[in-house]
Amino acid sequence: MLKDPPASDAKPDSEIEAVLAHLLAEDPTGARMAAAIRRTFDMLLDGQHTGRFRWEQLHKTEKTHCGTLIEINLQREFGFSDGGILDYSITGAEVDCKYSQNLAEWMIPPEAVGKLILGLWASDKAGRWSAGLVRADEENLTPAPNRDAKRKLSSYGRTAIRWMFEDAPLPENVLLRLPQEDLDAIFAPSSGQKRINELFQRAQGLRISRNAVATVAMQEDYMKRVRGNGGARTALRDKGIVIFGQYGNHVQAAEELGLPAPGPGEFVSARLIRRRPDHGDRLWVELDGEHWVVATDNDLPECGPLLPNIG
Repeated sequence: MLKDPPASDAKPDSEIEAVLAHLLAEDPTGARMAAAIRRTFDMLLDGQHTGRFRWEQLHKTEKTHCGTLIEINLQREFGFSDGGILDYSITGAEVDCKYSQNLAEWMIPPEAVGKLILGLWASDKAGRWSAGLVRADEENLTPAPNRDAKRKLSSYGRTAIRWMFEDAPLPENVLLRLPQEDLDAIFAPSSGQKRINELFQRAQGLRISRNAVATVAMQEDYMKRVRGNGGARTALRDKGIVIFGQYGNHVQAAEELGLPAPGPGEFVSARLIRRRPDHGDRLWVELDGEHWVVATDNDLPECGPLLPNIG
């Protein structure tokens, strides 16, 4: 969250304070900015059509385009007005939006000197992101521009950044969290349905986004591959694996079992077994008229419950 600058370096800047206040009022937790960054990465990877899920799989030109897409997606998310000179006008101040793959290494053009920079950094691999505001005054910039006349923040300039969100968690790309042996097994089948079945079997207890499903399925009707009536919910039920979705009663059941709650567009899978007296104080939930607990590796598989209707 927002940190005040060191008292010895603090200088009043009414524009920065006004923009900071506006952004934090619009997005107190940073969830909206983080979601815009997540959408940008997903757009670039285009997993549904390419099967890509790592930054390293992007072409150089695609990586270069990332900053522009973040700028566009933030404007769509927050409805920022166009600036007269720079990207945005926020509370009447000209603001240039900059993204860099390395923290605070933003390339600042001549027209942004003296203006406000909304600087962002994010790493899909690390699952972290940061956003802050700084004024691109001469005292905050390196002295010599590069051949494009662009400059960076100096060491002193970095201390002037007003961080709104620093090293905050980015909505995860679950495929980056799985062991390589699991990824190999997930992507091995030629059938999109079989790949989806492997995903939910091997990524139990993790939030799985629609984009991850689309990346694994690589089909237009990827959501059909999750549902019952022939999808993963049907195929995995005999093994006791259930797939909770974003619906209210699914979220409640997942929470009662101590699982991560699926957010909008997310799923969480888990293998369940019927509750027995020797299960003691293990968390349980009532589903399909019986009590169920999350299975351990020592529990033999049994047919799982039907999940409640959407509600």
